[in-house]
Amino acid sequence: MQLNLRHLLSAIEINELGTLTAAADQMHLSQSALTQGINKLENELGQQLFNRSSVGMFATPVGARFLTRANRAFDYLYEFASTLYSTDKRKRQSLVRSITSRQLNAFVKVAETHSYTVAAARLGLSQPTLHKSIKNLENLCEQPLFHRSPAGVEPTWRARQLRRFANLFIAEIQQGLEELAEADGRMDGTIKIGSLPLSTAAIVPKSVLKLLALYPMARATIVDGPYDEQLNSLLNGHLDVIVGALRHPVPHSDIIQHKLFDDPLSLVVKANHPLANVQHLSNETLQQLKWVVPSKGVPSRQVFDDIFLSRGLDAPKDIIECSALAAIRGILLNSERASLLPAKQVEIEVAGDLLAVCPVTIHESRREIGLTVRKNWQPTQVQKALLRIIEKDFLM
Repeated sequence: MQLNLRHLLSAIEINELGTLTAAADQMHLSQSALTQGINKLENELGQQLFNRSSVGMFATPVGARFLTRANRAFDYLYEFASTLYSTDKRKRQSLVRSITSRQLNAFVKVAETHSYTVAAARLGLSQPTLHKSIKNLENLCEQPLFHRSPAGVEPTWRARQLRRFANLFIAEIQQGLEELAEADGRMDGTIKIGSLPLSTAAIVPKSVLKLLALYPMARATIVDGPYDEQLNSLLNGHLDVIVGALRHPVPHSDIIQHKLFDDPLSLVVKANHPLANVQHLSNETLQQLKWVVPSKGVPSRQVFDDIFLSRGLDAPKDIIECSALAAIRGILLNSERASLLPAKQVEIEVAGDLLAVCPVTIHESRREIGLTVRKNWQPTQVQKALLRIIEKDFLM
């Protein structure tokens, strides 16, 4: 993101006020400087944002859409400014109007890498230039944003707040740029998907392949990992949607969960296990089994615990905690242990006569599978297309 944020703010003011004169007064710029800035912005974007007339300047349809997106982006910076200067409107405006793309990019990269050296290399900047950008941003915030530690450069508590708002600002602007491309018929936008471990394997790969068949130039990124990491990425704008088991209660006020279906879990063992073909499972058998289960806080672990709780049984003592499917698979293949897994997750292993799904249904073993997004997220056309594909194929 290299846009001139002062020019972008000026365009928002013109859109709201309707005239160049009023916007120039609001931004404390000359009309000629503002005119030059808007022309430069339109050239950078490759789109005409305004129609000019003798009575004022009015946003084009594509310009109105982009400026609405830009306004949402600046709301994040104003929200951060309000945490610094809750009672001083002048200082809030000064911070937002003075901050630059270079400062935001430099700040985010240092906060992510915990290193000025690595951040400078990744941004293609000299270290003195990077240090200057961070120092200027600290002056705007009237406080230090980083401190040295044995682990590197650590962001302060206030900097961790800014990091989230800055990331969301950048993500919103990026979506706006992709919508400009969509307006020109270039459907090459991005969708960043978090795919949770032990969730239904078919949803993400099948949906992404259908999306790319519809929009071959679209770019999809699939990320796996623990739920807490993915939730943090979602809240910071690094992911657009998480697909997998839903959490109850909802773990953060800034997210919304959309249920797709209930996913039953099955007892899975190695192919020659004594329980591979049994027609009945007693409480005693369940309690005496050696288990591989996810760690606490994972929905399928809650299902596991609830099975024993609902039957008035003590939880098994001999368990291995593991949420990585590959590791679970290895443990099951080389031991007499059992695990609760979605049957679809082990279809290949079952077909290859490596693992077996016990035919007995455990009625308490269900999880809710669905989508998790940020509460105020507004997807682009490409992103909407993926959501429609998932809902059409998997909503039950």
